[in-house]
Amino acid sequence: MSTGTPERSAAGAEPSAGPRLLADVGGTNARFALQQKGGPLSRIEVLPAADFETLEAAAKHYLRQAGQPDVRQAAIGIATAITGDHVEMTNSPWQFSIEKLRNALGLSELFVLNDFTALAWALPGLAADELVQVGGGQPVANAARALIGPGTGLGVSGLIPDAYGGFSALAGEGGHTAFAPTTEEELALWRAGTEAWGRVSVERLVSGPGLRFIYETLCRVAGEAPQALEPQDVSDRALAGTDARCGQALRAFLGILGQTAGDLALTLGARGGVYIGGGIVPRLGDYFSKSPFRQRFEDKGRFEAYNAAIPVFVIHGAHPALAGAAAYLDARIGTK
Repeated sequence: MSTGTPERSAAGAEPSAGPRLLADVGGTNARFALQQKGGPLSRIEVLPAADFETLEAAAKHYLRQAGQPDVRQAAIGIATAITGDHVEMTNSPWQFSIEKLRNALGLSELFVLNDFTALAWALPGLAADELVQVGGGQPVANAARALIGPGTGLGVSGLIPDAYGGFSALAGEGGHTAFAPTTEEELALWRAGTEAWGRVSVERLVSGPGLRFIYETLCRVAGEAPQALEPQDVSDRALAGTDARCGQALRAFLGILGQTAGDLALTLGARGGVYIGGGIVPRLGDYFSKSPFRQRFEDKGRFEAYNAAIPVFVIHGAHPALAGAAAYLDARIGTK
């Protein structure tokens, strides 16, 4: 199996028998863990990215807190495109050279891949109690699976079956495809986004900052002055039913997510299911299943029945992208 083109930096030294370093790096938080080959994750820590000037500083802080283990192999899932040795995050000021980071951390092997590519690697190992199904039927065995999830940005990936009974995890940037409005409300959002950015990608709306933008735009369209709310405030007020404009914003957000996830399902032929990760949707509970998401997911004209049969699963695992990074390491260098 392969994962597209994640970057690898390696030295000639033999790896130690010590633990491997795993990381899931987003625009807001960096999650770290250790793992003995084939064993469970340990020493899981979540560090605010804003507390550190660089990924190197965050990783070194974590390793100091973990007692400076003899780590020689690492896999890092990070929220940006990986196109070469130089990595520059989309929604964070962090940037680095993979080779220089490997040397700075004293590693013999370092793999860096997109965070949703890493999360895609975790999908086959997710337990039933880590998933909540929202509509659809049963997943089709050995069919493609789609993955999407809003957080600080919008991650997109998937698992495509190969000729050997396995899967290839996609390394793409689907969150940056163009947003296509389909309602008058969405047309107002598109116009406001065009004024603000010139081009409106889906991520501009289907993300934490996007939820705040939707709320503020809907307030202005209604002739109201928006309050200074964080994305979490918007979703909390919507869930509590205490602010009608926040409720409108969250419903619009989830409708656009449904449309985008449905388009992704059609594009990949994802009859194996669509999986939703990221930091926003898992916190919504039953609100999500009652939202416009599923109706917009299925609203595909002549292919409505096709999408209606596809199950959607919300991922509720604690740190699935770390498990995905571990699965990727297992596939590349083995568990022994």
